[in-house]
Amino acid sequence: METKNIEKKEKKVVFDVVVDAKTFEDEVQKSYLRNRSRIAVPGFRRGKAPRKVIEGMYGKDVFHDEAVDALALEAFKSGVEASGERTAGDPAITDYKVDEDGALTISYEAALYPEAALGEYKGLTAYKPAVEVSEEEIDTEVEAVRKRNARIASVERGAQKDDTVIIDFDGFRDGKRFAGGKGKDYHLKLGSGAFVPGFEDQLIGAVAGEEREVNVTFPDNYAEELAGADAMFKVKVHEVQETQLPDLDDEFAKDISEFDTLAEYRDSVREELKQRKQERLDNEFRQVLMRKAADNVEVEIPDAMVNARVNSNMEELSRRVAAQGMSMGQYLQMMGMNEQLYRSYIRPAVTSEIRVELMLEKVAQTEGIEVGAEEIEAEYKRLSDEYDMELDRVREIVPEDVVKRDLEMQKASDVIVEAAIATDEPEQPAAPAEPEEAEDAVTVEPVELEAPAEIDEAAKLVEAEEAKAAKPERTLKSKKAEEGEAGEQPEKPKRTRKTKKAETAEPETPAEE
Repeated sequence: METKNIEKKEKKVVFDVVVDAKTFEDEVQKSYLRNRSRIAVPGFRRGKAPRKVIEGMYGKDVFHDEAVDALALEAFKSGVEASGERTAGDPAITDYKVDEDGALTISYEAALYPEAALGEYKGLTAYKPAVEVSEEEIDTEVEAVRKRNARIASVERGAQKDDTVIIDFDGFRDGKRFAGGKGKDYHLKLGSGAFVPGFEDQLIGAVAGEEREVNVTFPDNYAEELAGADAMFKVKVHEVQETQLPDLDDEFAKDISEFDTLAEYRDSVREELKQRKQERLDNEFRQVLMRKAADNVEVEIPDAMVNARVNSNMEELSRRVAAQGMSMGQYLQMMGMNEQLYRSYIRPAVTSEIRVELMLEKVAQTEGIEVGAEEIEAEYKRLSDEYDMELDRVREIVPEDVVKRDLEMQKASDVIVEAAIATDEPEQPAAPAEPEEAEDAVTVEPVELEAPAEIDEAAKLVEAEEAKAAKPERTLKSKKAEEGEAGEQPEKPKRTRKTKKAETAEPETPAEE
């Protein structure tokens, strides 16, 4: 591939990449083979029409768009390398044409990677209180452990709140059974609120072997077919169980820990809570410093850079909600939003995230921070141990240049933290500006998603590393992360303008005959 007409203008770089005729022809032929079965041609069975016949009907360039799409990313990488520039975000194809010899020329436009000008980043101050652990906090932690070690025992008395009853139930509405109203050997904890309001209360006092009729009214916001309806359940109680907590004594400490006395165990809990609090406070301290240092930076972040990160976040969210059996549309509906509003909602946070990364990159450059081969190898080993993966598998998933960049940013972050001044007095927040009235203003409370039971190994690495909010965000992605903005892979270049020929109908466009 040959790159020509390289030019920088308005914080963008433009260039043309020429793809030789044979390479382009091979890709056009692949497009024909992929699409021929979808194109109806009179006189031919579906999928049997020769390429020349299809091109005669729908235009010689009918397969060009798809062939260009297939070649676009590789051609863009070649062009960027030839230009010697660093780009940000997703590029755009502004034009493409095929000459008489069959060679393809693609014209690209891409934002230049922004240059950050550092402000003050050493000697910053942030609130960091001393760590204290109260006796009440220790009590709460010990009680939680006590409950986790409780035993369940059958009792012959009547059921009480917090008991578990094992029941069969059969629901009727107007004397007829309704769908979903029947269950067998169901373990119901009384007072849990798991059933329709009023159901659990009517089982208080029930004993094993007893049968009861429970009358309830479904809430108005219940499923449409039962909303507001009266119903009767026939319930048979098979067993009443109570939760028996272990005595809080030295024997308890011996059973659940390595300590011989309850006092020693409580001391260990105090130290563990203290460590947790210290990690949280260190984390918050670091976050505040990163924001302050980033606020002092002068940088113009290209929209393309923000858009690419928003797209990446949306794709990751889509994968997560799909793992929960939901569509993206369903998730956004739960939040009372559509995709456009959600993108607007996350955009400020994404922009702030990028600003911190640009600041840390510049600090690493200014401080002459370097990462050696031994440090990279140690990081691979750490990831291998943390995620219980073969070392070679980690290397496949996480490119070396990504690991190197992560370590550089971590060291840059450490420079800022080590030079900072911790204060024991909270900073007074600035008076908030009066909000402007906006017709489309929206307040969003994101819905928490349970972590999927099974996600691919790469996603595990990405999600776990990004969760470490105290440290610079680690973009641990697949091999495709080797190129592109801030270690991220650019998407296929987007077209902002097509040639006259490219406006011809694509293969799926022709109506079947």
